[in-house]
Amino acid sequence: MSTTQVHANLTDAQVREISERLEEPDWMLETRLEALEALETLDMPDVIRTPGRDWTNLHGLDFEELVDPLNAAEDKDQVGPDDVDVLSWADALAEHEGLIREHFGSIVDPQENYLTALSTVLFTTGTVVYVPEGVDAEDVTIRTEQHSRSLFNYTLVITEESSSVTILERQSTGTALEEEQYYSGIVEIAAGENSYVQYGSLQNLDEDSYCFTAKRGETDTYATINWIEGNIGTKLTKTETSTLLAGDSSETKIVGAFFGHNDQHFDLDVKVWHRAEHTTADLVTRGVTDDTARSVYEGVQDVGRGAWDTSSYQRENTLMLSDESEADASPKLIINNHDTEASHSATVGQIDEEDLLYMTSRGVSPRLARNMLVEGFFVPVLEEVAVDELREDLETLIRERLEN
Repeated sequence: MSTTQVHANLTDAQVREISERLEEPDWMLETRLEALEALETLDMPDVIRTPGRDWTNLHGLDFEELVDPLNAAEDKDQVGPDDVDVLSWADALAEHEGLIREHFGSIVDPQENYLTALSTVLFTTGTVVYVPEGVDAEDVTIRTEQHSRSLFNYTLVITEESSSVTILERQSTGTALEEEQYYSGIVEIAAGENSYVQYGSLQNLDEDSYCFTAKRGETDTYATINWIEGNIGTKLTKTETSTLLAGDSSETKIVGAFFGHNDQHFDLDVKVWHRAEHTTADLVTRGVTDDTARSVYEGVQDVGRGAWDTSSYQRENTLMLSDESEADASPKLIINNHDTEASHSATVGQIDEEDLLYMTSRGVSPRLARNMLVEGFFVPVLEEVAVDELREDLETLIRERLEN
């Protein structure tokens, strides 16, 4: 295993300064310092491999150049209804330190790999969403606009028994610098018994930026976590979205949409772990690549020995609009319990020439015909997006990309 050397411009003193600015308790500082020490031995996260090829080279990124530890700048809006706490990291520690200590790093291990550790060491911004027992909350909105060379963001969602929440989190670039930028986002969702969480994310960062995100949730009994992920921006995105179905009769849906053009690169990793009885999962992703863009997708449905009466489904479709673009998909089923109903499918292809010919023969221009077919291709996944605002935003961004 190759290791990544911790970069020289990252020091113990800088980490202490970040923690002091946020008025963190000693245990949080210790978590950061332990992650800093671990950087010397940790490797990059696994990248998706298909026969004969590693698609993404994270070792090729110069993190010493990309990361500016003490100069984080952003605009952030954090809005939610009165009966839900939607708090900055510092405010959340002041009001719910015990809850945060219990859940922080419990789903995404701070020392899992180099990038999760780097995020733990350096995050300066974030949001904690706490939904008390029995509360039903809509319209929690988090907008992060990056204005600095690097930005490390952390989102923690905790739902108590029989509560529900819908969250829409957006990432965009405010000040496009002359240099490349780096955005890191960690999301942990702890869904309590019989609670329902719908988390939507729309990444539309500048195309001179790199993005790493790890979004993971864990369900209690009868809980539901539904993810919606849209990826439009960046030069390179490495993202993982996954759910651990730890409680009986819990369920998850993971819906993804992406559109790459120019020389964009998307590395998309979707996973569900069935670890309890009567659990259900549905993974649906659609994406488009144009110009010389590249995408690689890996979806894993892992059914544990004790996961009786499992239902697990996966569908991934990628449409290539140019001969120079590239795409691959690697769906996987790992089944260790025979009482399982599961399926997985993936397709990669180009626009049907007969469809194009039919439309152009009816007087539709070739460009308009192509655009209509692409918009139609996205319809099945957009219909799965239950957050109206996110679906409308995605439709607008897809249309803008097609028209430019």
